[in-house]
Amino acid sequence: MKPQHDSTPQHGSSGVTVVGMGAISALGPTARHLWDGARQGQVGIRPVQAMEMNGLDTKLGGEVTDPVEPSRGYRHPAGFRERSIELALVAAEEAMAALPAGLVAPERFGVVLGTCNAGLLAGREWLRAVRDGEVPDPELALLVTPQALAESVGAAFRLRGPVLAVNTACASGANAIGLAADLLRAGRADAVLAGGSDAFSDVCFAGFNALQSLSPEPATPYDAGRQGLSLGEGSGMVVLVRAGFAREHGLTAVADIAGYGLSADGFHSTAPHPEGRGAARAIESALRLSGIGPEQIGYVNGHGTGTPKNDPAETNAIRRALGEEQAARTPVSSTKSMIGHMLGAAGAAEAIVTARALADQVAPPTAGYRTPDPQCPLDYVPGRARPLDTGAALSNNFAFGGANASLVLTRTADGHRPPRPHTDRVVITGVGLLNPAGSTAAEVWSAYTRGQCPVEWEDGLRRSRVDFDPGPYLTKRERRRMDRLAQFSVAATARALADAGFEPGSAAAEALGVIFGTGTGPMEAMEKFTAPLLAEGPAAADPSVFPNTVYNQAAGQVALHLGLRGPTSTLSVGHATGAAVLAYGADLLAAGHADALVCTVTDTLTDQVGRAYAALGAASGRRPGEAADGRFTLAEGSVAFVLERRSAAIARGATLVGELLGHGMASDASRGRLWDARGRGLERAMRAALEDAGLAPTGVDAVWLASAGLSAADTAESRAVRRLFHPYKVPRLHAPKTVLGEPMGVGGALTLALALHQGRFDRRPVLLNSSSLGGSHVSLAARCGAEEPRTTTTSGEAR
Repeated sequence: MKPQHDSTPQHGSSGVTVVGMGAISALGPTARHLWDGARQGQVGIRPVQAMEMNGLDTKLGGEVTDPVEPSRGYRHPAGFRERSIELALVAAEEAMAALPAGLVAPERFGVVLGTCNAGLLAGREWLRAVRDGEVPDPELALLVTPQALAESVGAAFRLRGPVLAVNTACASGANAIGLAADLLRAGRADAVLAGGSDAFSDVCFAGFNALQSLSPEPATPYDAGRQGLSLGEGSGMVVLVRAGFAREHGLTAVADIAGYGLSADGFHSTAPHPEGRGAARAIESALRLSGIGPEQIGYVNGHGTGTPKNDPAETNAIRRALGEEQAARTPVSSTKSMIGHMLGAAGAAEAIVTARALADQVAPPTAGYRTPDPQCPLDYVPGRARPLDTGAALSNNFAFGGANASLVLTRTADGHRPPRPHTDRVVITGVGLLNPAGSTAAEVWSAYTRGQCPVEWEDGLRRSRVDFDPGPYLTKRERRRMDRLAQFSVAATARALADAGFEPGSAAAEALGVIFGTGTGPMEAMEKFTAPLLAEGPAAADPSVFPNTVYNQAAGQVALHLGLRGPTSTLSVGHATGAAVLAYGADLLAAGHADALVCTVTDTLTDQVGRAYAALGAASGRRPGEAADGRFTLAEGSVAFVLERRSAAIARGATLVGELLGHGMASDASRGRLWDARGRGLERAMRAALEDAGLAPTGVDAVWLASAGLSAADTAESRAVRRLFHPYKVPRLHAPKTVLGEPMGVGGALTLALALHQGRFDRRPVLLNSSSLGGSHVSLAARCGAEEPRTTTTSGEAR
């Protein structure tokens, strides 16, 4: 894909630098408190004050005890505050203060937020009200998902560029910063606010307690006497810009984001591969893409949780990736020994510490480390900080589901620039789907053209569910601990792999990445885990259910059961998730993260999800509690695509069923409304997609609408489309979701599957729209239709 603006550099040709940092943690209310405390080895893990800790194996945590009082507001029910959003706003306000007001146009300023639990407190309050026979405040539902966090922050600062939420559990913060750097290198933004946020909850403590992971004393990572992890809360946020932009405007750079790597363990739902193989692949990928050799890494900010299995696995990963000699002389320290494990915020807070370590040339210590462990034979900086002499450092974060992320940071003064990857087109070679209307695109297309969809009425809302037999894909034992979200995902992915000619578990499949998306997430598991806690407390926590409550768990199950070990990530962007996942997958391929990967998007219906939509007036743009217009249908399903670099697909003889030509993202970003009534954000996303693809409006054969029967959103989209094509004739319009229902985050993926089927003999470009209910828009430009592989000459040229 081409950059959206000719004045911006090609992907990989420019450095990305940190010019603003903000944090709130157990060490204090600012990034300066975080760094000073980390450098001094100050332990902020203390008895938790604001939450009942009875029934737990610990009374300790890295609690934020400073006032959490952001000056900017967000939409929330009266009398309720979502702490994860407020923590993010406090950190964001500090980070944003580094930029002069108005320096970056709002339309060129993006947001990428990482989180593990997102609005868990809002979800807990909803379930508590249901349990107590109360009617939950409908607006609680607008705060539960990761995208609600990202959109709340974006709206608070009126940032109208791309707004995305990452949920790779404990690797989310690092993944978010890497994705933000991608947006800048690809010219999709001029500045990005990126980071992570998570807040304490009794649900989270009960889950880790059930897994017997909590330490009764402050965590002592890598130490022979370590007893487990200490949970922390807080937020870390950075403002990233291109290095040239920083120099041009006189901005002070702290450190550069040289590159990042992602990988899937495909080993276990909670435990890492004991030899650190998956984590090592993430480190190796980060080094390769950043152009930094292992011998140049002079400091590692380790994942360092303090659990018996994680610390040796990470140690093995560092030794594998850096080599025995380099690993032995490289200082490694754990920030979690001082602030606890901040879950989705950990990677962002630790990136801030790593950036300051490079800037100040100081390696902070690992607090509490006293007794060496033969399984962890590296230098963990015991006792006190020590001087550094290095231009490059590594920050590691590894997560449930085997999701690994590693960041490479470099000293700005050194002027290091990552290598430019070889550009290639991104093609689609396989499709798999599950839908209430059928299990193939042909069946679903037929249902759409006939105007038929299986529907049932519940709580005044039309719902459409998938009739699915998991037997061909999973044994009874395998699916015993899997929710429907994971089962759907495994089945759809298996179908896509078969369609593309990949054998699950083969060497070719092992190199494939998994980019997963879900709009509403693991609500089935969350309801199942949380309801007993509300009645009985921590003793009711089910350790077999808790791992399924993280948004990326389905991605981990896909990797585990189908043998996929390449880069993995999980996005949750509301109803725009499907398109966002495809856009991210295409950019990862273009940047050289992999030759092929699978993009899988899944959402499932639960009683509480249905009730939330009904309470919001079917999200029709009406005020909560007002009746829906009756045309909206809520659906579930899963769609998976195999994406490949075109040269790789041709080399293996694949049939090319379509091509992603470009994409655009934009946000309406306002606290006063959920979306712009005139569709201006969506219009900018469509124009950006066309520019990215090198297309004029007259070159578009059809537009596949986000329209799903929600009058306010549909009207806004209609206005945007008319303006885009004025004064030309509006091309063919398809609105399949008005018939098939809105499958939440799956919508954009479903419309692409149908477009590929309908245009299989056409090969003319189409535009596909997706919009979240919070005003985030993603538009894809694609070319549909089969293209047979061409043979290659000995020189490698296709003919």
